Amino acid sequence: MHLKDINGQCRQNTYFRHVLTTGPNTQVVIMSIKPGEDIGEETHPDNDQVLYLLSGSGKAVLDHQESDYKAGDLVLVPAGRLHNFINTGSGDLKIITAYSPPHHPDGTVHKTKAEALSAE
Repeated sequence: MHLKDINGQCRQNTYFRHVLTTGPNTQVVIMSIKPGEDIGEETHPDNDQVLYLLSGSGKAVLDHQESDYKAGDLVLVPAGRLHNFINTGSGDLKIITAYSPPHHPDGTVHKTKAEALSAE
């Protein structure tokens, strides 16, 4: 699938998680994390995850090691690694992320983090 204007789609997205497309080996998702919120500490035992921060600022936490996460940064989280991404800025974190292999059912939309947690 050819995704057009992925940056524009990501900037306009207000949902916590929105799966845009899913292939046999990779899935593309956009996320919006509100100020003071986080993705939630998690580990994907079978999925590598790449997270590109389009806008905002925060912290990337991998195996309890914090580092600054700012617009233009990309983080690769290998399968089995504990991770979290925290919004410490004043605007939403706008993230384009990819899972390999796919992690969520195709077409998944979670409007809020609470909705995402209740679906697990």
